[in-house]
Amino acid sequence: MYQQILLAVDGSENSIRAAKEAVKIASLVEGAEVTVVYVSDYKEDENEVIHDASAMEFDLARRKKIQPVTEMLDREKIFHHIEVLHGIPGPAIVQMTKDKQYNLLVIGSRGLSPIREVMLGSVSHKVVNHAECPVLVVR
Repeated sequence: MYQQILLAVDGSENSIRAAKEAVKIASLVEGAEVTVVYVSDYKEDENEVIHDASAMEFDLARRKKIQPVTEMLDREKIFHHIEVLHGIPGPAIVQMTKDKQYNLLVIGSRGLSPIREVMLGSVSHKVVNHAECPVLVVR
C-alpha cells in the first residue's frame, strides 16, 4: 500500500490541505512514513535576501511554512522526517521520486504564486507529468 509517502509543502493553504490528506492516508497504513519536502526556490530566496532578510529570519520564515504540517504529523503520531532542498520546486520534487521509491506523492494543486504559475506552469502539473510514483493532487 502507501508505506512511503512524499509530501511536498510550500506553506500555502493548498499544501496544508495536501498535508491533511497525507495524514489521513498514512494513518490507515501501519508503519507508514511521510517525507515532508520543502523546496526553497532560488528566485524567491534571492528576492527575500535582497529585501534585507537576514539568514536567521530567512530560516525562521521557512520553518514557519513547514511547522503546521509537522505539528499535524506529530499530533497524529505519524513517523516523518523533513527534507529542505534548494532549487526549482518541480524538478527537485520529481528527482526525489527518482532517488527513492515512494508509493505516493501528495501535493497541493497551487502554491503561493499565481502569477508565476501562469508564466511558468504549476509545480503540481510538472510533477504529475514526470514523477515516478502515483501522485495525489489536492485542491
